[in-house]
Amino acid sequence: MKRNLLTAFCCLLPLGYWMKAQSGISAELKTEYVPASSYIRPEDSTKTNSKSDFKRISLNLSIPLSVKKDSGGRVKAWSMLLSGSYAKMSNKNYETSLFPDQMLNAQVGLQHIRPLGKRWSMMMMASVGVYTDLEKISSDDILGQGGVLFIRHFSPNFALGGGPILTTAFGVPMLLPWIYIDWKTNGKVKFRINFPEGAEAGYLFSDKFALKAVVDLNGMTIERNKDGKSILMGYQQITAGLRPELKINDKLTLRITGGTALLRGFSENDRKIKNIFREKKMADPRFASTFYAALSLRWNLP
Repeated sequence: MKRNLLTAFCCLLPLGYWMKAQSGISAELKTEYVPASSYIRPEDSTKTNSKSDFKRISLNLSIPLSVKKDSGGRVKAWSMLLSGSYAKMSNKNYETSLFPDQMLNAQVGLQHIRPLGKRWSMMMMASVGVYTDLEKISSDDILGQGGVLFIRHFSPNFALGGGPILTTAFGVPMLLPWIYIDWKTNGKVKFRINFPEGAEAGYLFSDKFALKAVVDLNGMTIERNKDGKSILMGYQQITAGLRPELKINDKLTLRITGGTALLRGFSENDRKIKNIFREKKMADPRFASTFYAALSLRWNLP
């Protein structure tokens, strides 16, 4: 059940990066690399000679349509969100084809953030996108989702939110829970938890340079045809490592991550609602832990 829910969450636009309204255009370009590691057979948890790697490039773009501030300095904003990820996998020594060679997730969405009193705020988001393995693109590859998040700001450094997500990932519209946690500290030593994005702990050496230990959760979703049926295949990965961050100027930040892909694997669902709550008799396919590297460039235009 947990993996099926995660498959649905992977359809959503990147959440943590867009939670704060920007007065100007903001974007992130990111590349990731996971070298080939052994496929672990789910029926007996045996590490095989079959291997798969993972390479991905992603671009996330936020374009403000309207930004206003009330008398208390709180932001009310509408933004257009664009997100695209292309991944390529080399799958070697498999007797039959189990995993896609390519994956593409491309989405366009609309986001609205507004305050609700002194301690509360609300975020609404709706998007539609294409989730495909590029073998055959059809209407089944198009998925829509949207959600409303109510956020309680206990302090400038701690916020907790929740609300419903409406997703078509399982063939028909379905409501799922959406939980958001954002906690951070001030000073030279910084801790932050941002669920469902991940967590980080770091030290700020200067205004220009910081070194962080990070754990990130992310993935991709594609629609595939299997035995004449439309199914959803979700790729999930959990990575951990060190991330130096260099602030090049007021608009540009470079982030380099090196570490380990602790968990990565695939799950399948035949898009029937009842299957999201069904416990699987067999574990999902996964791969052995291996090295992980990423390079990203973030910029904010005034």
